[in-house]
Amino acid sequence: MTDASDDPDGQTSTRDDDAVSEWPVSLSGVTESVVTTLGPNGRWNAAALGVFATDPVTARTWGNTRTRRNFHRQGEGYVQFVDDPVVFVDAALSISEGDDPILESASAWVRVTVDRIESGTEDGTEWEEWTLEPTESEIVTERVPTIDRGFNAVVEATVAASRLDVDGYDETALRQRLEWCGSVVERAGSDREQVALERVREHSPW
Repeated sequence: MTDASDDPDGQTSTRDDDAVSEWPVSLSGVTESVVTTLGPNGRWNAAALGVFATDPVTARTWGNTRTRRNFHRQGEGYVQFVDDPVVFVDAALSISEGDDPILESASAWVRVTVDRIESGTEDGTEWEEWTLEPTESEIVTERVPTIDRGFNAVVEATVAASRLDVDGYDETALRQRLEWCGSVVERAGSDREQVALERVREHSPW
């Protein structure tokens, strides 16, 4: 649907509310998202992606992941903002693929073109930094935000679990962090967050 409005000069401007070329959410710091990229098998791979609120917006891929390879191959992806902890954990810690680029759980999404601007190695792991330029986006649902300790603990547990067995990280400290996150989810988490925590255990050496 296209709405028309008058600008100060008396000209009529239009905006496509279903697909606008801008970020659908306000970014600050590092925003955790799920990105889908098209693989050589014709399926869309979902993975966690931290989005940095720089100008332009950037993100880093670590290691020789499917996301990195698909960025090189396709030059684009769909960054999606979800509030389902199970979807986030599966994307972050397992191979999660689908037939469509847009996840059913996405509250908002933005299609981006990507360009590699920098690369390096940290503690033996290669990384690449990418700019993310929006080409179309959509807000699917709007909700009143709430502060959920259980969901936040699931995200932190996912980060810690992804670093187990990676050189440069203290495994003892990571496991202590995981136990703390688990205790938070057990005390304050919803049923869905409890399921997500079990997925962290299933998908990692925890």
